[in-house]
Amino acid sequence: MAEQRIASKTRKTGETQIEIEWNLDGSGASEISTGIPFFDHMLTLFAKHGLFDLKVQAVGDIEVDYHHTVEDVGLLLGQVLREILGDRTGLVRYGFFLLPMDEALAQVAVDLGNRPYLVYEVEHSSSGPMVRDFNIHLFKEFYQAFANEAGANVHIKTQYGFEPHHLAEGGIKAFARAVSAATRLDSRLEGKVMSTKGSLNV
Repeated sequence: MAEQRIASKTRKTGETQIEIEWNLDGSGASEISTGIPFFDHMLTLFAKHGLFDLKVQAVGDIEVDYHHTVEDVGLLLGQVLREILGDRTGLVRYGFFLLPMDEALAQVAVDLGNRPYLVYEVEHSSSGPMVRDFNIHLFKEFYQAFANEAGANVHIKTQYGFEPHHLAEGGIKAFARAVSAATRLDSRLEGKVMSTKGSLNV
């Protein structure tokens, strides 16, 4: 059995204190606690549908806003992935998934080529962006922070949909599957990277 790819990091600021442990080669197990119930639900889905083992413990200034916690979790998640991937040898690099979530259809494409960029086009719900007290537009900040720190090109688009919960859930599930695909290893790339440059760290 191949060695599991796992790393953990801690980040502390005046706004948040976060600890993340991520095993890329897990089974979908998770222990999530951010103080934001809907965000916890989405991160649990990310672990389950990516078949990642993920632990996230976050304490933030959620009495002010959820923004700092959501963004900083994305940031640290990206940093942990960067550490796991190392020089990215053997990495498939690209992942794509198209996912239906009831009336919503989400598509996500990921390139782990160390060129950070986010394209985020999520349908605006006619009923507004809120799921209870959570604004789903905060996920743009989550994905942007992740892309910047992981060195990932991330494209997230909902083709259609109107229920904000389904729009967010479709996006995070498709993101999980795309990241899972992009982080796979191919034995034909042993000691090499998927780039004509010969390196994904320049």
